[in-house]
Amino acid sequence: MKKILLACMLIQGATLAHAAPPASAKPDRYAKRCLSQVPQRSAKPQGTMLWGTKRSWDTEKKTEERSSVLVSASLEPLKQADAEVKALKLEGGRLVTLPSPRSVVGTVLQGTASDGKPVEVAICGAEPSSEDPGMVWYRIEAWNEVAQEWENPCVALDRVPDPRALAVSGTWDATGAHQSNPGKLTFACENGAITKCISWGYAPWADRKGQSLASLHQACTRMVRADYCGNGRSHTHEDTTIDMYDRLGVLARTSEASADWDPERASFEAAWAPDGATCLARTRDGRALETILNECPDRFRSGSQELGEGDRCTVQRADVHPATALLRNMSYGAPKGTAGQ
Repeated sequence: MKKILLACMLIQGATLAHAAPPASAKPDRYAKRCLSQVPQRSAKPQGTMLWGTKRSWDTEKKTEERSSVLVSASLEPLKQADAEVKALKLEGGRLVTLPSPRSVVGTVLQGTASDGKPVEVAICGAEPSSEDPGMVWYRIEAWNEVAQEWENPCVALDRVPDPRALAVSGTWDATGAHQSNPGKLTFACENGAITKCISWGYAPWADRKGQSLASLHQACTRMVRADYCGNGRSHTHEDTTIDMYDRLGVLARTSEASADWDPERASFEAAWAPDGATCLARTRDGRALETILNECPDRFRSGSQELGEGDRCTVQRADVHPATALLRNMSYGAPKGTAGQ
């Protein structure tokens, strides 16, 4: 009996020894298990929305694309908060309570719509980002004066049916220009350009190689919406796939084909600065370049310009050199007859 037990123990020990990882295996790989994986950026489609918010609470009302039910919120005074919370401040991409750390959930801030009307905003949830420990996703609701109820002001899409928001310092006006506005923030919704650019790596509170990414983030918001003239008007369609690359090397040109991107089908579209395009090769939605020249007649002039790496402009800014752009992008180009209205 003892011999049988001893034999079983030896067999079990040999099996465990065989199952154990080799001593040369790197233990840190196990620390990375069960973490969410960042999807390929080319799989992230761009769109027409800046804030990612609804244009109006009145669904029957025709509204202009540069309008929003919520464009900003004040950090103080607070409309409603924990009794110990007197004010909020932004630290990078997260809200912090003052004078001592408390939960921000339940806090109600005074917000403003694009038409200047006041709108209250409630913070209903806070979810730390798995990709950036300094960033928090907020679930928000705004008071809908038309329906007389609290409602998520963020536009829902099939791929993001329950959109959250990021708290970003400053505000954006109807032309798409960022304003510092101390004491105010923007709740940028998940399906809008402001948040997409942060998710792609251009967080305005971060820096790279000693340089702030704020200007690069602003240039990205123009690129996402194909806002060539820098006037807040988009020239694209929702869910159009693009590829981008920048001067600081945050993102590089995609050279390998995937299910979401084929470099062989793509061509250079435009180069971008914080106030719009510095030059164009063509439009993203297929409309003629002449329509852009007519939309902002004092901004561009015809003229070929080589930027390197095969990128060449056919229309360029009259006041800046195209090579000073912070960001460039490629796209497939729209088939004939699909130009935007």
